[in-house]
Amino acid sequence: MVVKTSVVEIAPKRKKSPPKRPPKSVIKLKQNTERTARFADMLSAMGTEPRLRIMQLLLTAHPEGLVVGDIQSELNIAPSTLSHHLEKLRHEDLVTVRRDKKYLWYRANAEALQELLGFLFSECCARNKAVKAETIIQLCR
Repeated sequence: MVVKTSVVEIAPKRKKSPPKRPPKSVIKLKQNTERTARFADMLSAMGTEPRLRIMQLLLTAHPEGLVVGDIQSELNIAPSTLSHHLEKLRHEDLVTVRRDKKYLWYRANAEALQELLGFLFSECCARNKAVKAETIIQLCR
């Protein structure tokens, strides 16, 4: 009777090298893509006439904001419809809400709007001068 045996060599364990970090240009591209997608969502949220009217109204009442009942009576929007529009705007960080006892106060998120406007005008005012910065300043007066 013949018994065959085999020898299995076990390779020494190699230390795992840390994962390679992507180049900075790839990281920046990803950040720009995410930022662009965020601003596209914000613009989409304001892309209906009732939501744009809500934003205009809230900007006129900035920084205090308005309670839901005042928004409803001013714009003549049904309560359930208004609730839907306000939730969409809140979800995209265009408005903030705070509870004051039994009232919900909504206000335009000026910081988010500044970021959005900065994104829209950064290229046209900096690189190719499609719109002069002075023109934008005149629009804000």
